[in-house]
Order: sequence, then structure tokens, then C-alpha cells
Amino acid sequence: MVLQARNKHREAAPKPPQPPRASQSPLRGAPDLGAGEPGPERAPPSPGRKGAAGRKGPRAEPAAPPAGGGLGGRLVAGLRGALGLRRAGRGRTWTTLLLAAFAAVLHWSHITHLFENDRHFSHLSTLEREMAFRTEMGLYYSYFKTIVEAPSFLNGVWMIMNDKLTEYPLVINTLKRFNLYPEVILASWYRIYTKIMDFIGIQTKICWTVTRGEGLSPIESCEGLGDPACFYVAVIFILNGLMMALFFIYGTYLSGSRLGGLVTVLCFFFNHGECTRVMWTPPLRESFSYPFLVLQMLLVTHILRATKLYRGSLIALCISNVFFMLPWQFAQFVLLTQIASLFAVYVVGYIDICKLRKIIYIHMGMLAMKPHLLKISVSELSLWVIQGCFWLFGTIILKFLTSKIFGIADDAHIGNLLTSKFFSYKDFDTLLYTCAAEFDFMEKETPLRYTKTLLLPVVLVVFIAIVRKIISDMWCVLTKQQTHIRKHHFDHGELVYHALQLLAYTVLGILIMRLKLFLTPHMCVMASLLCSRQLFGWLFCKIHPGAVVFAILAAMSIQGSANLQTQWNIVGEFSNLPQEELIEWIKYSTKPDAVFAGAMPTMASVKLSALRPVVNHPHYEDAGLRARTKIVYSMYSRKAAEEVKRELIKLKVNYYILEESWCIRRSKPGCSMPEIWDVEDPANAGKTPLCNLLVKESKPHFTTVFQNSVYKVLEVIKE
Repeated sequence: MVLQARNKHREAAPKPPQPPRASQSPLRGAPDLGAGEPGPERAPPSPGRKGAAGRKGPRAEPAAPPAGGGLGGRLVAGLRGALGLRRAGRGRTWTTLLLAAFAAVLHWSHITHLFENDRHFSHLSTLEREMAFRTEMGLYYSYFKTIVEAPSFLNGVWMIMNDKLTEYPLVINTLKRFNLYPEVILASWYRIYTKIMDFIGIQTKICWTVTRGEGLSPIESCEGLGDPACFYVAVIFILNGLMMALFFIYGTYLSGSRLGGLVTVLCFFFNHGECTRVMWTPPLRESFSYPFLVLQMLLVTHILRATKLYRGSLIALCISNVFFMLPWQFAQFVLLTQIASLFAVYVVGYIDICKLRKIIYIHMGMLAMKPHLLKISVSELSLWVIQGCFWLFGTIILKFLTSKIFGIADDAHIGNLLTSKFFSYKDFDTLLYTCAAEFDFMEKETPLRYTKTLLLPVVLVVFIAIVRKIISDMWCVLTKQQTHIRKHHFDHGELVYHALQLLAYTVLGILIMRLKLFLTPHMCVMASLLCSRQLFGWLFCKIHPGAVVFAILAAMSIQGSANLQTQWNIVGEFSNLPQEELIEWIKYSTKPDAVFAGAMPTMASVKLSALRPVVNHPHYEDAGLRARTKIVYSMYSRKAAEEVKRELIKLKVNYYILEESWCIRRSKPGCSMPEIWDVEDPANAGKTPLCNLLVKESKPHFTTVFQNSVYKVLEVIKE
């Protein structure tokens, strides 16, 4: 795309002309399977993305609430106490908060810069920006667009709760199905913002005419928070900037030193490509949800460490849980690992029953049985085993049984996916996941990248120090009298919790590469314990902690700065001319109620930009949607054309968007669409794939009505 001129399109204050952008031809690449987005590292190039290449120190106690201070006063005092700065005065508290704010601004600037460099987003037209939100990103953004373009906010919410376009001819509540609460909140903010700015007469965006080369028509490109896409992305980046402030406070509190906060933040930046993907895929659910998990884990740490709990801490924990779980359907599985870790901490005696009950109130009946179990004359080790078995039955086994009894199938694919990791189990849905790199096992290069930045060695040292403490404490328990043991609780349960949580995240990250976005940031938090006097006080008696920390950070920065430079060198510009031609043809050559089917990523774009009904989409978690997608993807099987057409007619499909690349692409052996279908439909194995036949000749069952270098639109001939 060539920018020859960019002229003011609306009345606005004079603005110097923007420098022309260099001519770039779109990179060609096959769309992904749509089973999910890439992992925490930078997403692979899409069509149109072009890039250049011990002695224990005093434990922090929560500050007592000021007299008559109420909830707000207790929270402020609790924050000062949590930071270990109660005795140091307000000056040091504000210094910590200012450093946290600086970290937030730094991260916001970093991810904003990367996103703009990667896509040249500020210079794109509205259609190009929408196409840049690929696969499920485009699906989520489409509902934000629906609300902001509706006659009223309530009308827009009603439209997404009674959606007729996403799974035609079904009417579904997409707000509930897709966890669209962030889009509802952002859309309300956008409407309020634009109305206030219009009322006081402040311009919210400036639009320009961008002249493109290659015989393309000029486009309008708008900058400013008045543009819906710019507003949407800006709020996401602000939220994830604030997340870095939380990481600084988290590391400071956990380690008892601001040096710990510095270590956490720098480790995050040095391993940024392994920690997050918000700069490449902002609309994904984790972009809204994960910052609240960081807050939630910080609050859990505070509760575990505090000798006295206040209602404000528990209310804050409840709120953070809600904000973490609402946007993301996967949050429940993350919290399961947290509950498992906390229960293990409780079983071995690092926290008392009161704390655990307050964290997971009535979550497991096992807590009520604890007093009865204590009366049983068994060894402490046997007691641990009994409680562990109760937990296993109360969570995993009970979940399995209830799903079978009530026929709940939406989460069945997750169990099948995990089964396929350990056994030779395969089915259509499982292969769609495992053939995508982000759902495969962790890459072998990932631990090497951790090692180069010294993150893995530092975390291993911290982990070993915690394990030594656990073994020492448990050995004392097993060798002392039973009556003495059962009255005793160990100190520093928050350290044990973080070690167990690290193990849980490690298992998740190894099994599913996409989930290392939980593992890597937690490793950065664990690295802050390098500054902990509880673990390394014996060393700090001999060497100043600052000398140790800065020496390690200097060594980390060698590879860390190279990683950052690699990110900063990514310069590209989004362009996807074949899809732009497809969308324009659909908008001007088909009826508004024409129904489309095709690859999941493409269907998201058709719904978002062309506003046409589709029968399938990239949100693959629903059992009914998986069945629909299986029918749609039979176009890439070896079935007969007549059989496939008959099933499409049952779904009321008018047009099928065929992509030849999906017929021939193969990410690894056994992962081309025809090979996946051979597992599901062995009776037709060996025949020529239907997609290959239709690329050459679509008749008699279909008619070709549009075709370019990537897409071929087939009209379904009704019988």
C-alpha cells in the first residue's frame, strides 16, 4: 500500500502533513485453523503483515485501620502495611506508588508502540482496521461495533442479547455466550465520551484522505479516541499498562523490598514476548481478564501473610475474582489450579482453616470435616493423603460425574484435548486444536529463551530455597508428637503457595503452549524473591542485597535488551487486498440477509465488516457450534459434493467461501484438512478431496459467483 498524500478531510486545526509511507506489497500466507490465536510470542505474519526482520527478617504486618477510617481508610492503611512501609512513613509509600506508576506508563508506551509499528494502525481505513482484527478478535470487536452504532446503548445491548447474525438461523445471547461484558462497558464509555466531547465542542478525531497506489481507490483514515477502533484498543493498552504497576507492587510486597518490584518488572520486559501477546492481539479475552488475575493473586498473597484479616481485603478479593472471571471462560480452570495450590498449603499446615474458608468459602465440604479427621488416630502423612483424596473427589471427579449425568458437553473438548496429550486419542475437534501450534506442547526453544535471560536459573534458585524450607518444616512435623503437630502452623505460607502455583502453571504451559502466558509472568514474580530476607538473609549478611540484585540484572540485560530490540525492529503495515475485495463484493453484490459459511477466521470478518449472517465462527467452545463447523468443514473432506450440499442447505447457507490454501496447507504431518477428515471419516479415505474438485469446477451443485487469488465464493444451488 502506498500513501501518496494525506489531506485533511474534516474542518480541524491545521496539522502538518504526515510523511508518506513506503510502498509495500502484502505478504501472502494461509489463514490459520481458527482454533485459537497464537501463543504469547508474537503472532506469525498474517496476509498483509510485513516486518523487518536463612536468617529471617521481620515479616510485614498489615497496618491497623485508623480509628473511624471506614473501608477506605483500612484499604489505604492496608496498602501501606502490605508494602512493608508502615514505619517508614507516607513518603516511602508514595515513592513506591510513583515507581509503580512509572512502570505502568512505560509498559503502556511499549505495547502501544509495538502495535502501531506492526500494523501502522493509525493510517488504516475503517475496513482495514476491522480486517486487522483476525479470527475471534474480529468476532469480539463486532459486538462493540454493534453497540456503539446502535440508536441507543440499551438498544445495542438488546441486539447482542438477541443476535441473529452469528449462528444463523438461531437467535443467541452473545453477551452470555462470549463473555462480552468488556465490550458492553467499553461501548458505554465510548458513547459517554463522545457525547460529552460533542456537548463541550471538543473534536475527538481528525479524518484524512489517504491516496493508495496499485490502482486502488482512496480511503478515509481517522485518528483520535473518537474513532471506535482506536478507542477500543487504547483502553485495552491502558488496562495492561496498569497491570505493570500491579506487578511492581506485587514484587515489592512479596519480596519485602522495592528491589523485588524492580526485578519483577525488568524480568517481564526482558521476556516480554513470552509474557504477553496483548500488543499483537488486543481484543482477546485474556487482555481484559489477566490484569485482574494479577490483582487477585496479590490480594491472596496479602491474605495469606496477614495475621488479621479485614473485610476490605476480602471484598477486594471478591471484586477481583468477578472481574477476572466475567470476561474469560477459561478463568475457572486457572482458579482451579489456585484452589489446588491453596488446599495443599492448608493440608501441610502453612495456613489455618479460617483463612482457607474465607478465601474459598463453602467451596469444599472437606473443610467442615477437618475437626472430625483430627480425632482419628492416624499419622500426619495419612491425614494429608485422606484430605488430598477428598479434594480430588470434590473437584475433578465430581465435575466429570455431573457432566455425564446432566449431559453437559461444552467442556468435553477440553477433556479430549488433555487426553490426546497423554494417549493416542484423536477426533476432529481435538485435531483442529493440536494441529495449531498454540495448542501443541511447549516449544523446546522456550526453556532456552528463559535460560538466556537468566529467568529460569534465578527462579530455580528461588524454588529450591522454598523447597528446602518446606522439607525442613515437614520433617519437623513428621518427627514430633501428634498432639503438638496439630496445633502448629508454619510461617510464610505465601511462599509455599507461590511455589505450588508455579508448578501448576508449569504443567499448563508444557501441555498447551498458549498457556505459558500464565507461567512466564509468574516466573517474573517468583524472581522478586531473590530479594527476600526470609530466603536469602544468610547471604545478605555477607553481601549487600543491592549488589547481588544489580549484578544479576546486569547479566539479564544482555539478552533482555536484545529481545527488546528485536521487538522494536518489527516494522510492518497491514494490507489484505484479497479479503478487502471479498468484503466489498459481499457488501455490494449480495442481499443483506444472504447467509455465508466458510473458514472460521473468514466468517468473523464477514460478520464484522459485511454485516451478513454466518452459520459458524471462531468461538469454538460451544458444543453446538463445533457440530456446525464440522458440517461446514466437510467441504475440505473427501465426501461427495451432493452430500455436502445437502447438509449446507439444512443450515440455510446461500454462499460458501472456499479457500484453496485450506485444502493444501499442512502445519505438520497428519494436519492437513483432508488428513484430519481421514481420522473422522475413514470410509472415504483415499478419494480426492472435494475442495480440490471444486477449485477446478464448481458445477453442478455449486456456482462460482466471485473469485480472486485467495477466495472463491460458491453459491449453493437449491434443489
